[in-house]
Amino acid sequence: MNGDVIQALTASRIYREYERAFSDATGLPVSLTAAGSWQMPHRGKQSQNEFCEIMARVSRSCAACLTTQERLTQDTAEASRTVKCDVGMLDSAVPVRLGEELIGFLQTGQVFCRKPTATQFTRVAGKLKEWGVPVDATIETAYFQTKVMTPLQYESMVGLLSIFAQHLSLVANQVLVRQTNAEPPMISRAKSFIKENQTEDLSLSQVAKAVNTSTFYFCKMFKKATGLNFTEYLSRVRVEKAKNLLMNPNLRISEIAYEVGFQSLTHFNRVFKKVVGRSPTEYRQQLAPA
Repeated sequence: MNGDVIQALTASRIYREYERAFSDATGLPVSLTAAGSWQMPHRGKQSQNEFCEIMARVSRSCAACLTTQERLTQDTAEASRTVKCDVGMLDSAVPVRLGEELIGFLQTGQVFCRKPTATQFTRVAGKLKEWGVPVDATIETAYFQTKVMTPLQYESMVGLLSIFAQHLSLVANQVLVRQTNAEPPMISRAKSFIKENQTEDLSLSQVAKAVNTSTFYFCKMFKKATGLNFTEYLSRVRVEKAKNLLMNPNLRISEIAYEVGFQSLTHFNRVFKKVVGRSPTEYRQQLAPA
């Protein structure tokens, strides 16, 4: 399911606009990758570092780059992480979460924080030869044309990614709820019925009956189409409505819980935190102006 959510986020307008603005402002690539994926994140991007692009064409140097990506995303669940690759460039990953679950990373890098020297390139050239990468004027030029940023500039850039990662985490649930990738009409009708009756004590059998199918068949098809079982989907629809109601400071959290269809405040708090990654109280505090 994580891959599907990441794919939907990557295709979203907000991500595409941010990716374009980030690359225009920094000259660096940014990629959104699923947790556990094994790939070169910036391959084929217009802002991809030319030196790294050449490295990716040779299997042994490509393997070294993939090892760097693995190091980068290990234990990166709560905060951003920056590592230095075998040729001295910095790469960073910022976690993106769906509630309490890690679903992916925003990644950038392929940059120096100090202008490289001829001595450094001599050492790098030795590694390149070991990996079977031709050391010629093209790759040397690409190495020295790599973007250089001050440590403060780089740290600030990663900070921007962290802010955007938090924003993506907030909209990821909306993507899950609203995603309609050529789904069967039965599923669309079921979603409409759930939305219209989300405040009621809805059951799987009630929804299946509303779309004229058996409970077993509906359960199977709904999970296949949405990646969620009925209870999970209903909870996310209710949480989305609750997030909107939490913007009204005059409504008590207990009122909101019952308004959106939860039968107990404890259950509401538990589900909300699982989906959003913070309690309703913490989410409301985040909305409050500083």
